[in-house]
This record gives sequence, structure tokens and C-alpha cells, in this order.
Amino acid sequence: MGDLHTDLAELRGSVASHVPAEIAEVLKADREKFVGMVAETAAKPGTAMPDLALPDANGAKVPVATGPAVVVFYRGAWCPYCNLALRAYQRDVLPELENLGVKLIAVSPQLPDGSLSTKELEFTVLSDVGNELGRALGITFRLAPETKPAFDTLIGDVEKINGEPEWELPYPTVLVVDRDGVIRYIDVHPDYTTRTDPADVLAAVKAL
Repeated sequence: MGDLHTDLAELRGSVASHVPAEIAEVLKADREKFVGMVAETAAKPGTAMPDLALPDANGAKVPVATGPAVVVFYRGAWCPYCNLALRAYQRDVLPELENLGVKLIAVSPQLPDGSLSTKELEFTVLSDVGNELGRALGITFRLAPETKPAFDTLIGDVEKINGEPEWELPYPTVLVVDRDGVIRYIDVHPDYTTRTDPADVLAAVKAL
């Protein structure tokens, strides 16, 4: 089992050494602005998972409230922190979930064809186009206009990637949903350079 926290720290260092200082400052200020705000808006354990069905990479609709399941929200395949975390969950969480009969589902606002870049993943990847599910869970945020040039420089046009004019993304979030479709665990990360530890995900599942 690798160590996700160590890998994320190494990635933070690598990104810091490659990203121009002025862009890094804009992104850091943007991250810090949202820390603390999400506690007000995010869904609480004990509430029902919204009864929505989202398309997978082939366009088939998959219900997300059918548990037991671990649902991982990520920003998009363009985000290196997301890719690192998804690979860690595949390596360190998925085998145990399969033993327990629990699904692993990843969700981002990227268009379905864009999500195909995650095709090396061995679990379901869904597209929450328009952030309908993320917004219902209270885990989305609007990017400030002044951060757009920084994002465009690093990753290209998020509007094109997500097929939406609104510049909205989900916070990286892990939810554990029980067999009745009730949220039993939610961990939201306004700082997208941090993620839920695989051991915490498994502990939440085993507590069902």
C-alpha cells in the first residue's frame, strides 16, 4: 500500500517548481478562500443521497443513490491531484470494497467523452454535467474570474472541458452511502491538494 499523503506532498513540490510564481499565488489564494466555507453548505451524514442517474463514459445512465457505495468527486482528468488520488483509491481501496460488495464510483463535471482519459480505472466513472449532483450536495464552488487566466494557462479551457458556460467545480469529496441510499460519511476538501486517506474511506465503509 502506498502513502497517498506522501505522494500528494511530492506532487505539491513538483507543481510548485514548475508553475510560474504569479500563477501559484493566484491559485493558493483561491484555495484558501474556500476553506471553512464548505462546512455550512455540504450535505450531512444521515441525509439521503440525491436520487440522480449520471452518464458513464459510454452514455449509459447509472444511479448514484444505490448503495452500498463509495462516491468520489474529483475536479477532472486534467487535475494531477485527482489522478493521483483516483489511482490510490484503485490500488488501496477498491480490492477491499470488492470483497465487501461495495461499489466505487468516481464523479466529475467533465463531459463523458472527456472522462475517457480515466479509462485505465477499473471502477465506474460518471459525468455530473452542469454539477447537478454536486450542487445538490452543497460541494461545488464558482471559480473567481481572476483565476481563469491562471487555469487557462495550466490546463486549457474548463468551459470547453465541462461543456458548461458556468465556471463551477466540485470540491474533492468522498461519500459513503449505505444500502438504503443514506449518506453515512462525507469528507470535503476545499484545498484540492489534499485528499481523504484510503484508510479513512475503508474505516467508514466498515462502520456501515
